[in-house]
Amino acid sequence: MSLLDRLWPRRPPVRTADPATIRAFFNEAAADEEHYPSTIDPRILHVKVVLEHLGDLNGKRVADVGCGKGRFARIVKERNPGASVVALDLAEAMLRPIPSEIERVAASMTALPLATAAFDGAYATESLEHAVDIPAAVAELARIVKPGGRIVIIDKNAEAWGRLQTPEWEQWFGRKELEKLLARHCREVSSQPLSYWEDVEPDGMFLVWLAVK
Repeated sequence: MSLLDRLWPRRPPVRTADPATIRAFFNEAAADEEHYPSTIDPRILHVKVVLEHLGDLNGKRVADVGCGKGRFARIVKERNPGASVVALDLAEAMLRPIPSEIERVAASMTALPLATAAFDGAYATESLEHAVDIPAAVAELARIVKPGGRIVIIDKNAEAWGRLQTPEWEQWFGRKELEKLLARHCREVSSQPLSYWEDVEPDGMFLVWLAVK
């Protein structure tokens, strides 16, 4: 594999969709609890990585960007009862199951209705892949976080493209691809492969990006 292929893995060309189409897709998908669950096992490494990187959030504000039904937001709030957790998703139906102690906001990842530097942390778990305008979404994620705040992105690895059926607009990422985008806004950026369980080697499907603004 050439250096270029390693840095920017080849993928099918993205066929973009307008926000209304994506919103309609996820409003309908909200009824599918099997594939779009409202809960997640807190022992899963994805959850642990988010909690560990964000640290103690009590008395702080954190945003779950592209939250789905709030499965991560629930755990973040449970572990940090003194935190202000804001859960954002494009599809209103996805937000309905989220408990009232979590603030719910219907919004696009590329235009967050949140003040600049208003949050101590933000994370996006398997949601950036649906943003279409990826640089804009990463910029928004960083914009809402104050200097010194922390960011976590968990998403699918471009090198595993084709292992799952996906909507036509979905994009997967190479490690260096998102590192470069995050580095435009953050002073510390790293990435690594990620498994579901600590005692299982990553299978190449997921990556995690950790940043400090």
